[in-house]
Amino acid sequence: MSNDILFKPLKLGALNLPNRIVMPALTRMRAGPGGVPNALNAEYYGQRASAGLNITEATAISVQGHGYPQMPGIHSSEQIEGWRLVTSAVHAQGGRFVLQIVHHGRWSHSSYNPDGSLPVAPSAITPPGNAYTITSEQVPYETPRALETSELPSIVADFRQAAKNARAAGFDAVEIHGANGFLLDQFLQDGSNKREDAYGGNIENRTRLLLEVVDGIADDIGRDRVGVRLSPHGNLGGLSDSDTVPHFGYVISELSKRDLAYLHLIEPRASSAGIADDASIDSADNATLFRHLYHGPVITAGGYTPEMGVVAVERGLADAVAFGRMFIANPDLPERIRAGMPLNAFDRSTSYGGGAHGYTDYPALRATTASAA
Repeated sequence: MSNDILFKPLKLGALNLPNRIVMPALTRMRAGPGGVPNALNAEYYGQRASAGLNITEATAISVQGHGYPQMPGIHSSEQIEGWRLVTSAVHAQGGRFVLQIVHHGRWSHSSYNPDGSLPVAPSAITPPGNAYTITSEQVPYETPRALETSELPSIVADFRQAAKNARAAGFDAVEIHGANGFLLDQFLQDGSNKREDAYGGNIENRTRLLLEVVDGIADDIGRDRVGVRLSPHGNLGGLSDSDTVPHFGYVISELSKRDLAYLHLIEPRASSAGIADDASIDSADNATLFRHLYHGPVITAGGYTPEMGVVAVERGLADAVAFGRMFIANPDLPERIRAGMPLNAFDRSTSYGGGAHGYTDYPALRATTASAA
């Protein structure tokens, strides 16, 4: 099967991509103290700059928005300076770099807040499972405090400031994280949103916070530098929705009206507990169900092989394809795909936290070839 279609240029808003192979947000838990990115992060992202688009790991918009240890932020001057080091490394290699911005909502813990206050959410519903404290202990999730209606403009303001900080740090665009069980997703899904104000109840109300964030950021940095990530049918963090297709159909239709840089859809096989080993293009139902509702560029993610990615683009299900674990293990993934070369195996045990091992020491094809010679 020819993979030439993955190497056709693509325009995403203000960004011109030389290929359609995307590195999505991947949690790695290697920021420095205070959520400040460092030289190791710069090396990691710089190694992967040959992606058509590089998207950072989820990055907190505020102190309250953090949710796991060694998570980067974009709300302090030190964090902005740290990210400048990383964006410079990616741009020096000719890459395009997007910051994914997030608020963890109920997926956080009181230890991240200096005053020890509870995490916040649309409703006071305890998520299942365990949280990681700021010192990496695993403890049961706390019951979050429901946000007051009067607090929501501050959440929007934090997202907007994070986007402006991203541009100051040298990022080409931002991706608003409305997926994977985090705060904006918690508002979207009626299993986690039981509010009775203008941000709860029907889908129009539950979408309000996301759209206020999108519209505010678009006004600040330009809609052609804004992407949104969604995970219809995803159940991470115990989320659920009573009528997913019409509800997310409304969300996606509203986003389509805004002429954004792109929509990033995660397939259910990757946005629940894990990725099925036998994942195939036929199970990529989010792309099939929702692509026709969004009239701009779409990135699809979720357990794709290069062959599946080719089929997705050829069928018109997406314009670009994100490869997560493959990019962790293969810093030169586009080159390997183009040449049909073997891929390094992914080591899950080194995914979260630690240092260079399992982060910047996966061999590149040229280094491997040179050492073999």
